[in-house]
Amino acid sequence: MDKQNERQVQALDLITIGETMVLFEPFDDGSIQYTNAFHKRIGGAESNVAIGLSKLGHSVAWVSRLGDDPFGRYIYAYVRGEGVDVTKVTFDSTAPTGIYFKEKGTFNQTLVHYYRKLSAASNMEPGDVDEEMIKKAKYLHVTGITPALSNSCHQTILHVVKVARENGVKIIFDPNLRKKLWGEVDYIPIMKELIKQSDYFLPGTDELHALFPDRDEKGIIEELLAHGVEAVVLKKGAEGASYHAKEDSSEVDGYPNDQVKDPVGAGDGFATGFISGLLDGLTLYDSVKRANLIGSMVTMAKGDCEGLPFRKDLLSYAENTSDVQR
Repeated sequence: MDKQNERQVQALDLITIGETMVLFEPFDDGSIQYTNAFHKRIGGAESNVAIGLSKLGHSVAWVSRLGDDPFGRYIYAYVRGEGVDVTKVTFDSTAPTGIYFKEKGTFNQTLVHYYRKLSAASNMEPGDVDEEMIKKAKYLHVTGITPALSNSCHQTILHVVKVARENGVKIIFDPNLRKKLWGEVDYIPIMKELIKQSDYFLPGTDELHALFPDRDEKGIIEELLAHGVEAVVLKKGAEGASYHAKEDSSEVDGYPNDQVKDPVGAGDGFATGFISGLLDGLTLYDSVKRANLIGSMVTMAKGDCEGLPFRKDLLSYAENTSDVQR
């Protein structure tokens, strides 16, 4: 039995399910129309969180489908190389691995172009997930991206959430709202159902208002807590975040920096920090504080997951040590 299979039968800190794509990013800023050379990376909200937690020393499994192609094998090797359990990642010979491109647009905006329609990951179905793996995890992490990929992906997420709830596995839901991905589908009732099934809800301020239009934040949060959500953690970018639980709530200052190289992936870094804090037994305040820090750290590196820190690096930043490490 190899090490991957050994981890499969052991308890996990977290399991997550979702699509990861190959990312192409120009060497130079400017329109990709005039670019001939690209960096090849990977990107996917769920695998970003899985990699981030693994680098911090947690045991994590990522479930997905990849095309049976060179891009799929590249993603598989990359994620596995970061210490993530990929035993339940399957290769699909009938569909390709998704890809996307990033470019730096006018006024320093990051533009993202997806080519993921009918990708292998969109073929995921409930049978792809090992229920025993979910039952042995402490947390299940899901996002609003996966149910938007296809009806079978939506059913897969509903299935894993149901299994988690029936077995006392805590559910962390990050809406990661992608309106273009949903197309004409009314995503609000779908997302609200997942919110109400979750223990921890991690929206950005804009996402909260998009999902609960014409409502004030206080009323929305009170309703969710009354329905059984354990904590709502509201992301506010460089300003930081706030958390709201029945017995405790607070604003938590962010870690703004003037070295932002790539804002994509900051939300996944935030989720990584928050979940790691919970796993380490930190308070909600300190978990959100760590989330703010890692979210900021991620923006200082090119790529979606390259800026995710190892534990020693995280502690070095958190302790505000000297700029020079010897």
